[in-house]
Amino acid sequence: MPVPVPRQRAIPAAESGQAQAVPLGGGVPENSSAAARTQGKAGNTTDRTGSTAPHTNLTLLLIEDDPAGSPIVPDLLDQAGKPIRVRTARNLTEAERLLTDDVHCILLDLALPGPSRAADGDDELAVLKHVLELAPRHAVLALTASGDAERGAEAVRVGAQDYLFRDELDGRLLSRAIRYAVERKRSESAERRLAEGRLRAQENRRLERGLLPTPLLEGSSLRFAARYRPGRSRALLGGDFYDVVRTPDGTVHAMIGDVCGHGPDEAALGVELRIAWRALTLAGLCGDQLLGTLQQVLEHERADDEIFATLCTVDIAPDGRRAGLCLAGHPSPLIARPGRPARLLPYDNNGPALGLLPGARWPRMQVELGAEWSLMLYTDGLIEGRVGASRERLGQDGMVDMVRRQIEEGLRGEELLQAAVNEVRALNGGELTDDVAVLLLDRVP
Repeated sequence: MPVPVPRQRAIPAAESGQAQAVPLGGGVPENSSAAARTQGKAGNTTDRTGSTAPHTNLTLLLIEDDPAGSPIVPDLLDQAGKPIRVRTARNLTEAERLLTDDVHCILLDLALPGPSRAADGDDELAVLKHVLELAPRHAVLALTASGDAERGAEAVRVGAQDYLFRDELDGRLLSRAIRYAVERKRSESAERRLAEGRLRAQENRRLERGLLPTPLLEGSSLRFAARYRPGRSRALLGGDFYDVVRTPDGTVHAMIGDVCGHGPDEAALGVELRIAWRALTLAGLCGDQLLGTLQQVLEHERADDEIFATLCTVDIAPDGRRAGLCLAGHPSPLIARPGRPARLLPYDNNGPALGLLPGARWPRMQVELGAEWSLMLYTDGLIEGRVGASRERLGQDGMVDMVRRQIEEGLRGEELLQAAVNEVRALNGGELTDDVAVLLLDRVP
C-alpha cells in the first residue's frame, strides 16, 4: 500500500509535456470534440477483468456528488501519452448507467452518500462496498479527505486497489494511480483465476482418483497388479476401465474394457460400465447374460448411437485351474506358464463390441489355466503404438514377443507391467495417444 504523497508543486505544461489544466474529470471528457472522441476510441479493447491492453486508451469513471467542484489538475495521460477519458457520475444510479465494459478504473469519493440499506447502519464504507459489488471486475480508487489515511487504508482492505487524498491530487499522481490500479486489478484477477483453476484441477483429480477401482480379492490366493495411463493430457481417468472382484463362492471375476474415444464423456461412461459390471457380477450374473445387460446400460447412457465399448471378462474357478472367457470385440488375454512360451488365449468365438448389434450374443469359452500361471488383460492402447521409424503397429504378436522376453528376464508383477508400458512408449518414440490399461493376475501354488 503506498504512503500518502505530499502536495507537489505545479508543473508547467512545457516541462511536464502535458496539456493545459482542466477540472478533475477533465482528461478527454465524454462531451469533448468529435476529434477527441475519435482519438479516445481508437484501438480501445478490454478483457473481462476490465484491464486494458498496451497502447489502449484508458477510461476513468469519477463518482462524486459535485464533479464540477473538483480541484484543478492537468489533463490525465496514460503511459503511452494518450489522454485518459473521464466520465462523471453524481450518484450511484448514474454510475451504474455509465459503468460499461470500456471503463477501466473507478475514482470513488468516499464522502458520497451510500445506498439506503438498513443493514449498512453507520458503515462509512457502504458506498465503496456497493460499488465493489456493482463492478467486481473493475479497478477502484478511493478518494478521501487529507489526513484520513486510516479510512483510506480500510478501503484498500475492503477491496479498493489504492486510496488518494483529495487535496493532494495532481495530474501526474492521478494518472500514475490509475495505471497502477488497473494493472493491480488485472494481476489480482489473473491470480484469482489461476487459483480457481488449480482448485478445480485438484478437485477433478480427487474425483478421478476416487473413481479408479479398488480390487475386491479378500480371501483369494491370486496376486493382482495393474497399470493405468490415460491418453488425455493431465488426466487420471480415461475411457479404459477394469475391475476385479471375488464372489462368495470363491470365483474371481476380472474385467477390462475400452470405450471408443478419449474425452471426459468416454471416461464417465467407462466408470458407469465398470460399476454396473461389479454390481451385476456380485448379483450372480456372468457370461452372455451379464454382457447383454451391460449393453443395455451402454445404450441408455451413451451420448451418441455410434459410441461402443469393447470388453473382456474372465471368471476364474475357485481352484484356480479353469476359467470362463467372454470377448466382446476385445483383444484376447495373454497367458504365461512355467516351461511354456507366453501366448494368447483362444479368440475364435469373439463376439461384437457392446453397442454395435442389438440382441447380440457373446459365447463363453472354457479355458484350462493349469496349476501355476500369469494372466494379463490389456486394452488396445498397449498394442497400437508404433514401432520406430517404420511406423508399423506393435500388434498382438509384437506384444506377445515383448512380454515373453521380459518374463524370461525374470520380471513379474508390477515390474513386468511397468517394463511393458515403458517399452511400448519407447518403441512409439514418445507418449502414447491412446489410453492404456493392463492388469495381471498370478497364481503361484
